[in-house]
Amino acid sequence: MVLEVTAEKTSKSKLSAMARYELRRKLEELGNYSGHATELISLYVPPNRQISFATSYLKNEFSQSSNIKSKSTRKNVTSAIESLISRLKSYKKPPENGMILFVGHVAVGANQTQMVQIVIEPPIQITTFLYRCDSKFHLEPLSGLLAENDTYGLLVIDRSEATIGMLRGKRIELIKNIQSRVPSKHGRGGQSQHRFERLIEIAAHEFFKKVGNIVNERFLEKAELKGILVGGPGATKDFFVDKNYLHHELKPKVIDLFDTGYTDEYGLRELMEKASDALAGLDVIHEKKLMQKLMNEIRKSGGGLSVYGEQAVLDTIKKGVIDTLLISEGLRKDKLTFTCTSCGFSIDELSTARMKDNVNIKEDNKRTKICPECKGTMPLAKHEDIIKILSRLADDAGTKVELISVDTAEGDMLLKAFGGLAGILRYKIAS
Repeated sequence: MVLEVTAEKTSKSKLSAMARYELRRKLEELGNYSGHATELISLYVPPNRQISFATSYLKNEFSQSSNIKSKSTRKNVTSAIESLISRLKSYKKPPENGMILFVGHVAVGANQTQMVQIVIEPPIQITTFLYRCDSKFHLEPLSGLLAENDTYGLLVIDRSEATIGMLRGKRIELIKNIQSRVPSKHGRGGQSQHRFERLIEIAAHEFFKKVGNIVNERFLEKAELKGILVGGPGATKDFFVDKNYLHHELKPKVIDLFDTGYTDEYGLRELMEKASDALAGLDVIHEKKLMQKLMNEIRKSGGGLSVYGEQAVLDTIKKGVIDTLLISEGLRKDKLTFTCTSCGFSIDELSTARMKDNVNIKEDNKRTKICPECKGTMPLAKHEDIIKILSRLADDAGTKVELISVDTAEGDMLLKAFGGLAGILRYKIAS
């Protein structure tokens, strides 16, 4: 079975939300395939390599495969290489971003295998030629395209404690919480008062040095660090930054300082909220604002300009009244179409059982229904990802589509409380 995927083209630095979703789903599917032996071939051809080079490489691998001891494995590997060579003949040169071919005999149950050939044009340019023959497809280079590039350092600090973290994409990662031993008050008077005040300042200085050393060590090694956010109550955060406890290479990366009420792990989240204007371009802030807007509408009488749930969203989007469609990236559902072989009557239903795009698993072929019109057999005729369907309907209606990750509390709520689908309407529609 052959599948060719031409991914949405995007910039070299960042994937669009839909391209990211398409790639994530394809990786999930490819990751589920396995061979009975090392007979699944992954071939990465960058745009700067000639097709003749890839063909010559494959012919050499074909010769080497004659040394495989297992007869069945040798047969499957050679047939996969022959399939790759044949496929490459249809290209004069690699596509703009290169091409990735996954070919081999995948296990389909009952000790049976089926040949698959998947061709992907990646959304971001690949740079390295790679050939792998293994029991699983080699997906690491593709997985790397999903890595979030936007990384920010987080620090909340006062004299009692400091917490260091990292905002990576949409995820806050705790690095370290540091408790200080700086006394807050003393009851000494006279000459002792000045002595104890000096000791307190010395203790504070040592604490700030310790925090600075950890921040410098952890943040300097992050070449991808785009900036640093510093928060905390009172003037301690200003003192810490002004007095050069940060390395001179990190200090210019401090975006701004923010007042927060907490300096523990919760303080990191508070810092991110307070820095929303500074990070307005980040997806995580954008998603939070969209979800807040949705919740504000839901709280209004009659649900305001909101709609949520699978069927309600599907029905409403066809009417063209949804302004912004919110879809959870965690949604994994297909629309299944069963068609009667006798009278042609069709039935659609949603299923959480993911279907393979390129392999007709025998168990899937057994899925049938009884036709309500003529009582004939209705086999599964078609399946399609619901997100693709909704995106197509949204394009037709001029609706903005926003894919919401599951890495935030709001995104998790969209998936679990609202079925992964919700919309903000242009105007209220009659019930």
